[in-house]
Amino acid sequence: MASTPKPQILTADELKQLAGQIKDWAAELGFQQTGISDTDLSEAEKELNAWLAAGYHGDMDWMARHGTKRSRPDELVQGTVRIISVRMDYQIDEDEAPETLLEQTNMAYVSRYALGRDYHKLMRNRLQKLAEQITASIGPFGYRVFVDSAPVLEKAIAAKAGLGWVGKHTNLLHRDAGSWFFLGEIYVDLPLPVDEAIENHCGTCTSCIDVCPTKAIIAPYLLDARRCISYLTIELDGSIPIEFRPLLGNRIYGCDDCQLFCPWNRFAQISQEQDFLPRHQLDQIRLLELFSWSEDQFLSNLAGSAIRRIGYERWLRNIAIALGNGTNDPAVINALEEKRQHPSVIVREHVDWALNELRKT
Repeated sequence: MASTPKPQILTADELKQLAGQIKDWAAELGFQQTGISDTDLSEAEKELNAWLAAGYHGDMDWMARHGTKRSRPDELVQGTVRIISVRMDYQIDEDEAPETLLEQTNMAYVSRYALGRDYHKLMRNRLQKLAEQITASIGPFGYRVFVDSAPVLEKAIAAKAGLGWVGKHTNLLHRDAGSWFFLGEIYVDLPLPVDEAIENHCGTCTSCIDVCPTKAIIAPYLLDARRCISYLTIELDGSIPIEFRPLLGNRIYGCDDCQLFCPWNRFAQISQEQDFLPRHQLDQIRLLELFSWSEDQFLSNLAGSAIRRIGYERWLRNIAIALGNGTNDPAVINALEEKRQHPSVIVREHVDWALNELRKT
């Protein structure tokens, strides 16, 4: 826990009042929704264990590294009895529908969550302020803040807290907010009243399954991460399997297809957070421009961005594939040729693949 708490004795009415205040404070801090859940994640634990046993996590060994701490909050943070879960919308207002970028082979497609500044620090600071407001109201209590930074089953927790339901694409969905939002949590030792989970509204829709370029959603509510473009372009180190390279299209960091074509995202809200606005024209930028960045430019331009963590080698690897999936243009050929002597074996391999693909056309 983040503090050394003194015993708190709050009545049921005081806890109910506090829960309402927490939601009001969270809204003032820029969170669009807040819910409270208990810590029983036994069903999610069974699903996680089956998923891991099937090897669907690929090289993401950290998914299994912490044993039951991920699904048993009290083992991760001793004393936890409730979880405050929050949602922060990140959809930006774009002049052109982002899905049209997928048809422009000379342009780069970057997952919309990564266009602006990294959300982790922003949300973590806001959640810390929320915890401090609770402390100011009731005195010291036990808590710990998380934003995608520890073994936490955030989607299962958010679903229990009433922030949405887990859709067939395995993302969280809300009828009035779609899925373009980030999640964060505060583990607390306060026995606050819990919120009710909401009903699943995916129905018979299979849009996300049908549109997935690599068929990574192998069944409703079941994702094989090893086939997912987000995994391939962000999490996977080394060489991207040849069978998937043509399917990446111009997606150089992540993939949003299952969200872009989800009917519920018609109701998604535009974010008012300035930090989530695109930087360096990443929402509308040519592949060749990004491919020309030196490593220093990559590090400088993407300072404070979630993209920076993949490193320069994966960055060039991903863009080389996207260029190879485009048109046989002299400028593209020249740019690839210039990288044929790159010190990275991985970059050279993907550059050679791209050149071979273009020469077939």
